[in-house]
Formats: sequence, structure tokens, C-alpha cells
Amino acid sequence: MALFTKGSKLYSVFALKCPRCHEGEMFETGSWSFVKPFDMLHTCPKCQLNYFPEPGYYYGAMFISYIWTAWFCLFFVGLFHWILDWSQLASFSFLIAFLAINFVYIFRVSRLMWINLNVKYDPKAIEKAQQKGAAQQNR
Repeated sequence: MALFTKGSKLYSVFALKCPRCHEGEMFETGSWSFVKPFDMLHTCPKCQLNYFPEPGYYYGAMFISYIWTAWFCLFFVGLFHWILDWSQLASFSFLIAFLAINFVYIFRVSRLMWINLNVKYDPKAIEKAQQKGAAQQNR
């Protein structure tokens, strides 16, 4: 299985797609949008997965964000300061500019990493949601 194709966790995380069906969006706006940057949909528009299973669910995503951002910062500054021989001020300035532009994407990817720990991909999730919706309409 390819790493970034539908059906893999990496596809769901970096494409910002629903972890169950890999088709529905999780956020109202695009990846680097500064309009409503933190607003998530409550359910998947395709398979009806509840994105907020309990209050405070995404608290763990904060730790994921902190860990991978800290490691990224170390490698980023190390690359520019020691390998490319930039000054320390230039390396940190470029890092701050990079993070200021990408903080929304980092926030979103961290939330996708967290929910992907608990939700498994189901290629038939959309069909199941449609059948369930049809059964509820028939009542």
C-alpha cells in the first residue's frame, strides 16, 4: 500500500480528510485559511462520523502538536544554522516566519493525528451511513 493513498492514515492526516471514509472534510475552510482557522465540522458530511465524541476529546492533540513542532524546530534551526551556515538570528527569524504562516496547518494536522489513533478506515462507511439514513427516514 502506498503511503499517501486513500486508505492510509497518512492520507487522512495530511489531506485533512475524515479518518473513517477518507472522503469528507474535517474543517470548514482550506488548509492554510486564516478565516475560521479552528472551526471544525461536527460530523463528516459523507459518513456521518461524529468528530467530537466527548468533551475535551482533542486535548491530546495539543501534546502531539507540541512534540512534533518542537522536534521540527530543532531540526529546522540546526539545518539553517549549522549546515547552511546562517546566523542564529536569521535561522530563528525564518523559523518564526515559517511557523506563523503554517500554525493553522500544524493545528489541523495534530487534530487529525489524534483522531486517527482511535478511528479505523472503513471503505464501506459511506454506504453504511446512507443505509442508516434511509432506515431512519422509513420510520
